[in-house]
Amino acid sequence: MKRAPSLFLSIAGLLCAANVCAQLYKSVGADGKITYSDTPPASARQIEIKPMSRNNRADALPPELAEAVKKNPVTLYSTDKCDPCNEGRSLLNSRGIPFSEKTVHGNDDLAVLRQAGGEQQLPLLTIGSSAQQGFEATAWNSALTAAGYPLTSKLPQAYQNPPALSAAPQKSAVEQKAIATQRTNARAGAPSPPQPSPNTTPGFRF
Repeated sequence: MKRAPSLFLSIAGLLCAANVCAQLYKSVGADGKITYSDTPPASARQIEIKPMSRNNRADALPPELAEAVKKNPVTLYSTDKCDPCNEGRSLLNSRGIPFSEKTVHGNDDLAVLRQAGGEQQLPLLTIGSSAQQGFEATAWNSALTAAGYPLTSKLPQAYQNPPALSAAPQKSAVEQKAIATQRTNARAGAPSPPQPSPNTTPGFRF
């Protein structure tokens, strides 16, 4: 009987090693006795065993590429219905460049674009602290090479770049409420408090 706990732990370890065990619960009784179970007892501490995806991690990249990403991360600023943006994205993908993409649609996004070194011409490519305004394949390739990126794709087959996100952070709940109140007052004909200029889509040069 005294060997039973050890036997149980050995079996549990084998199951986890075989990826059969997804969750393991550990509880300590009032008498200090430790119990392991695959069902959550009262006041149990849950231990989750999960495989870690390596798709978007820099340490999953070959050393040369990981070093370039660390020193000179690449960001593409784009917008809708922009052929040069599409061409720039295709170049990055075909060359195997890990990059993040930020979309520009309104004034808030435009402010972020300007902070990154752009104006109203898209796409904008930032490589570390340098910026490439507009798409020009030769200039982009030269800048990427100078930043240490290999000439041909070294990406693992399963690697995926993260999805495109808005350049400006999402508005807080307070800001969203203020905008909603402004719109309600406008529909009712009531005067609205002073607000920043509407977040309309600016005109861009491509």
